[in-house]
Order: sequence, then structure tokens, then C-alpha cells
Amino acid sequence: MADIVRILGIDPGSRITGYGVVEQNGFTLQFVGCGVIKSTLTLSMSERLKEIYDGICAVIEKYEPRHAAIENVFVARNPSSALKLGQARGVLLLAATQYHLPLEEYSAKAVKQAVVGYGQAGKGQIQQAVRALFKLSATPSADAADALAIAMCCANHLSISRAVDGGGR
Repeated sequence: MADIVRILGIDPGSRITGYGVVEQNGFTLQFVGCGVIKSTLTLSMSERLKEIYDGICAVIEKYEPRHAAIENVFVARNPSSALKLGQARGVLLLAATQYHLPLEEYSAKAVKQAVVGYGQAGKGQIQQAVRALFKLSATPSADAADALAIAMCCANHLSISRAVDGGGR
């Protein structure tokens, strides 16, 4: 019997953080849940980071994942935006670590290749691929779909690792 692994995918953002949870049983992947954590733009950055942290902790407690995966920071055109994204990503990494979740990091290109087969796929393509692959009745928001794609990318890598390791990881 294959080991069932629940994976939390996180699409970090200082305004909207997407999350997606999938369950892997061997090479079968099942949708568990997804959504977004929105920070209140009128709050100070430190208060917004606390909202993000509290939000992801609530998601971890609700879904009880055994692994987490997050998108690597990309180089943004705006240094201020890049700094805010890095701060948000930091509190997300902290939360995963505090819950003792093994954490994988993937580039946006690797995630897109894993889900769509094309590293330059647009957000709409990711949304449609996620909807089709999980046979969802509605299209998830772009941030939630990205998070599901990150979880799917992680699941693919874990499957390959277990196959190579003979089941251990």
C-alpha cells in the first residue's frame, strides 16, 4: 500500500498569499482544498505579516499537511515589492518550520513545466490546467491555482524521489 502524503503548496504574496492542499497516494493526486490569505492593506507591514503568518498557521492546523512547498522569489522590477515579497515569504517559511514540515522550494518555471508542460505558461493556463486535472467545478483564483500547481510540482518530485529511493523519503 502506498504512503499517503498531504502536501501544502504556498504562493507567497504580501497582499494575497495562495494556498493549495493535495493528497498523494502513490502516483494518484487528489484535491483537498485551496484558498487565499489576504492581508489588510491599511495595516502596517508588520501587522500584515502577522496576518499572513496567522493565516498560514490556521491552514496548516486545518489541513495537517506532511510536506510544504513554496515558490522561490523571482527578481521583481520594483525593489520595494521584492522586499515585501521576501518578508512575506520569510513568515511563511517560519510557519512551515515551526510545524516541522519538510519544505521544498521551486522556481515558477519548474512549477509551470510540471503542471502545463511549458515554463512560460500564463496564469490563465495554470488555472485551467489545475481545474481540468482535479476536475473542479469552478476555476480557482490565480493565487490559489498557483499554490495548487506548486503542491503538484512537489508531489511529482516526491514521487520520483520515492521511486529512486525505493520508497524511502
